[in-house]
Amino acid sequence: MSGVRTAVVWVPDWPVVAAMAAAGTGAHLPAAVLGAGQRVVAVSAPARAAGVRRGMRRRTAQQQCAGLVVLLADDARDAAGFEPVAAAAETVVAGIEVVRPGLLLLGSDGAARYHGSEHELARELTEAVARDAGHECRAGVADGFLAAVLAARDETVVPHGGSAAWLAPRPAADLRHARPDDSALADLLDLWGRLGLRTLGDVAALPAGSVRARFGPLGTWARRLALAEDARPPARRRAETGITATTELDPPASRADVAAFAARRVAEDLHAQLVARGMACGRVVVTADAADPVTGEPRTCERVWRTDDATGMSAARLTDRVRWQLTGWLTHGTPEPAPITRITLTADEIAPAGATQPALWGASAGEGLRAVRAAERVQALRGAPGVLAPRPQGGRDPRSRIQFVPFGEDVPPERAPDRPWPGALPDPAPAVVLTDPLPVRVLDATGADVVVDVRLGMSGEPALVRSERGAARVTDWGGPWPVVERWWRPDGAARSVYLQIVTDDGDGLLLAQTDGTWRLEARYD
Repeated sequence: MSGVRTAVVWVPDWPVVAAMAAAGTGAHLPAAVLGAGQRVVAVSAPARAAGVRRGMRRRTAQQQCAGLVVLLADDARDAAGFEPVAAAAETVVAGIEVVRPGLLLLGSDGAARYHGSEHELARELTEAVARDAGHECRAGVADGFLAAVLAARDETVVPHGGSAAWLAPRPAADLRHARPDDSALADLLDLWGRLGLRTLGDVAALPAGSVRARFGPLGTWARRLALAEDARPPARRRAETGITATTELDPPASRADVAAFAARRVAEDLHAQLVARGMACGRVVVTADAADPVTGEPRTCERVWRTDDATGMSAARLTDRVRWQLTGWLTHGTPEPAPITRITLTADEIAPAGATQPALWGASAGEGLRAVRAAERVQALRGAPGVLAPRPQGGRDPRSRIQFVPFGEDVPPERAPDRPWPGALPDPAPAVVLTDPLPVRVLDATGADVVVDVRLGMSGEPALVRSERGAARVTDWGGPWPVVERWWRPDGAARSVYLQIVTDDGDGLLLAQTDGTWRLEARYD
């Protein structure tokens, strides 16, 4: 069964586009967004031209591009900022579907007939997004989800019935564009590469039964996409109505945090209904009723979000999508944001939850929820201060930039992280800050101790770092940087000098000297 004709609207590098728009950064500057593990998850075009790539660590990216603007990942910001793009596309075609921030999906058959052709439909979509949302996007049309996503990246319209042949010579690694952050898919693609499956045509040629037996549901899903078929075949869907959840907001919510609190309740209600019926949904329809702030007339906003290929999602992930959408309406609503009076969620594309076997290990096994519950149990025994979680705050050295707060509590930071903090250590920040600094000696080529005086003059160049755990030769170093704080106190200022060291075994070390004594404060990755 071939896939239905599908159109995709794609905004390239959306996470970095949204982050730069929120920060007011000029589009001409090289920029990158950092995710978990201080790795680059999105890159602007100027940064890409300078050699910055996704997956790079922060330090490596800054080495490639000295003027790189570094921004932090924020899913809520990305989703809220994408609402004007979705609203602009909806002026051309009704019934769009948000796959993820940066990617829209819609059926093209009726829309193409209305606008004259699929080429005209793609042109209308790109012009509407540029005109109404102020963002450049790409649009493409093809049979099936993957082919349409790749067609949008290439800005092309694949002829009807020709998507499978068009996909065949493309590399199998293009499957990652369907699920960009899926580690299980990355592992599968790596395995296929070692097995000699280089192209999507190689994947499509595999026997369906063998793929199902050897690679499970993920392999079956990938093979269907390689064949230009729908990721969710209609045969797996079962018509069922009445799975909705709604809540009234009295007084109406005009702030995103108030709406998010209500969204959590209604999302948990919908999730509980699906679990009770043993069902999962492929899409969730988010509907918000609002009152016009000027005339008081009722207004309804509706948006469709795709879930995880009819395998469903946890209540927390469902809550995130609803919260993102409500935040988008309340911050970017048109013509003017209106207070929300009712939130309704409707499950769509419902299928039996047992159609997908949950994993024994990994995200679908619920290890995150178990970790949270374990922390809460320990907290119940030892009290709230008995379990602490780290989070960033303002400061000049790595140790002062970390604040420990009781787990699960939203405590205001002691020092605002967005202040300039003149005299702070330069980025990048260390990966590991030692709980107890380790005393070390820094020696020059003659074996004498390296000392930094009050004028930042060094007695010699660092050649060796020695501690109770051994010695390592210095291959490179940077600094010194002075950090002087609390100079106004009668007992004197707290003065330290920091030095960055790279050793012959590849370790990056942050050393601090206080009163002539060196100590190892942190390590770089």
